[in-house]
Amino acid sequence: MNDLIVVPQQTQWHKLKALVLDSVSSPITKRVYNLGLDEFFAWFGQEPRAGFTKATVSAWRVALEARGLGAVSINVRITAVRKLAVEAADNGLLAPELASGITRVKGVASKGVRLGNWLTVKQAQTLLNTPDASTTKGLRDRAILAVLLGCGLRRSECAALTFGHVQQRDGRWCIVDLVGKHGRVRTIPMPTWVKVAIDTWTTATGIFAGPVFRPVNRGGQAQEAALNEKVVWQLLQRYTAAAGVPGIAPHDLRRSCAKMCRAAGGELEQIQLLLGHASVQTTERYLGTKQDLVHAPNDGIKLRVAV
Repeated sequence: MNDLIVVPQQTQWHKLKALVLDSVSSPITKRVYNLGLDEFFAWFGQEPRAGFTKATVSAWRVALEARGLGAVSINVRITAVRKLAVEAADNGLLAPELASGITRVKGVASKGVRLGNWLTVKQAQTLLNTPDASTTKGLRDRAILAVLLGCGLRRSECAALTFGHVQQRDGRWCIVDLVGKHGRVRTIPMPTWVKVAIDTWTTATGIFAGPVFRPVNRGGQAQEAALNEKVVWQLLQRYTAAAGVPGIAPHDLRRSCAKMCRAAGGELEQIQLLLGHASVQTTERYLGTKQDLVHAPNDGIKLRVAV
């Protein structure tokens, strides 16, 4: 037990991390916890620490705040480390009183609502047309952008999309039984233009089973493996810069999908089902309906500044 408290061994860290990851069912949660714990291990090893204690984890939280991370990003990392302490105690690698102290480390209070970014319909159209459709890679990338903009998928869901998900329901094409965040399962109606983008990509490559989106080699040949979700992030950065909307993240396309749905007359509850939100309040935040930045109430204050 003292080995972990005083000088944690890499093998012990990774054994405990595996136990933490095995305790959650959502692939997205696994990914976030995995990245968060790897960050913690790297930070822990940067300099001598007193051990795996409440004080150390509190210092980790301060380090995260110093990086300017948002409350949600910090709190999910703290939660992962709390779970690490519980697994350490359960496996006799950490004194119960130390684990109890770590689980009492508080997260960061959320200050207001972070709105994020949205694309207008015109900006979304420009972005969708940015990939070079005369190349295999361009066809793939256009189909990825179509799925993100038209179906509101998370980048991990987009990367994990298979042909088995793409089925007809009620006379239309849908993404069926997609497992999302926290293991929630949803079916997403697919606009015709999204299906056309996917079909153009798959017909050009001759792939009709397995992962929908795959790496493309320099010869323009699609590979067998599924596309890594990091590639989705990377390609989006390149295309958003070219389309004149730099800094847009994959999740911003999800928000944009929601807002365009609402602007087109979509019902709030249906948009909630489309995105797979457990709470309609989350959907409202995606739409920005908590704060109207276009028709702002303070625009009615008709004061003037003398110049």
